[in-house]
Amino acid sequence: MSIKFQTNRLLITPISLSDLDKIHNLHSLPETDKFNTLGIPENINQTEKIIKDWIEKNNNPEKKNLTFKVELLENESFIGLISLNLGKPKFKNAEVWYKFHSDFWNKGYATESLNRILTFGFEELKLHRIEAGCAVDNIGSMRTLEKVGMLREGRKRKVLPLKDGWSDTFEYAILEADFNNTSKQ
Repeated sequence: MSIKFQTNRLLITPISLSDLDKIHNLHSLPETDKFNTLGIPENINQTEKIIKDWIEKNNNPEKKNLTFKVELLENESFIGLISLNLGKPKFKNAEVWYKFHSDFWNKGYATESLNRILTFGFEELKLHRIEAGCAVDNIGSMRTLEKVGMLREGRKRKVLPLKDGWSDTFEYAILEADFNNTSKQ
């Protein structure tokens, strides 16, 4: 897959097997696992299986599920993952998720990478709507989604099987028209 993005501070490129150790480390952090349903992998082989599935989807000609690594532009240090999963073509929608190493929280990197993925979704893929969900206690993720102009549309009850038990989620979305209005300001 040759889709690559650059922002002021970030390089966003497709994941590869060479990222295995970095992604395994990210998935193994208790603080990044707190609001994530993936769980901490038992071993690196479990992470490798997940990555191979993502790579296969990235390489699918239909490009319905795209998972990228996010690196700092200045030194190509791995800082996280972001993904865009397309829905049925007729609905022109997608869902986005992201996961960043805790050393890089509260620096605007998630917001910057999410803005770039939204631009890709609306301008290049001509999507109508992009959605995201997050656990109701995940304040950092809520702030990120709201900073890029996503609106909280509702709450789903007890849908996330987290380590601490079932969690509600807040459901967010942004429409192409909302994005165009926000990005022109």
